[in-house]
Amino acid sequence: MSFAVAGDKYDRFMGRYSRELAPPFIEFAGVDRGMVVVDVGCGPGALTKRLLERVGAGNVAAADPSEPFVAAATERAPGADVRLAPAEELPWEENRFDAALSQLVVNFMRDADAGVSEMRRVTQPGGVVAACTWSYEDMDMLREFWDAARRLDSGAPHEATTMSYRSVEDLKQLWQRVGLNGLQTDHLRVESAYTGFDELWEPFTHGVGPAGAYLAKLDPGQREQLRTEFFKGLGEPAGEFTLSATACAVRGTA
Repeated sequence: MSFAVAGDKYDRFMGRYSRELAPPFIEFAGVDRGMVVVDVGCGPGALTKRLLERVGAGNVAAADPSEPFVAAATERAPGADVRLAPAEELPWEENRFDAALSQLVVNFMRDADAGVSEMRRVTQPGGVVAACTWSYEDMDMLREFWDAARRLDSGAPHEATTMSYRSVEDLKQLWQRVGLNGLQTDHLRVESAYTGFDELWEPFTHGVGPAGAYLAKLDPGQREQLRTEFFKGLGEPAGEFTLSATACAVRGTA
């Protein structure tokens, strides 16, 4: 899988959902004005921007291991302290933040226990550590893509079965292992509207994430077959349509 792509390509693929997810996730995490917060695995900055709007640029930091994403987040959230760094090696001192948030990233960390431990380390005692990940069975775009892929290729992977930390139970267990307290969980539902099937399909061709990486390995004929099967699976929409997605969320105190 790859996230070494331009921020605008990610935005057209998953960023459209990230933007919708950020506000309810911020509310779930309890981020309020005056707090100092860090966005871990910030991507092109969808959550970073929303945090900046809530608490001000001087109170927002962010980190991501992708150089193109860091560049995009820096542009999207001017004045925020955006760094090139993986979750497992955050470049801030202990107890630096009132809250550490991670949106749609925990299941892509090299070592989730180490990454969340770092989030806890940089959060002051009593501060919030929160994350959300897709419930892949309830993420229409990816579920329908992988269902189509598996109808053509029984060996195709499926994020609904292969991805870690895809339920509130999984996230809660991770938060418990890291030693976070006062755990709360929830499901956050968002929607995204498309003008037509081409607007949905085109971002898959840029190789973003597991789905894009899978598509990139297919020859042109196979890609066209998958496109057709994906279209059929969605009911062959002739015009505008809307897809929904549900994220699993967890929060605890350091």
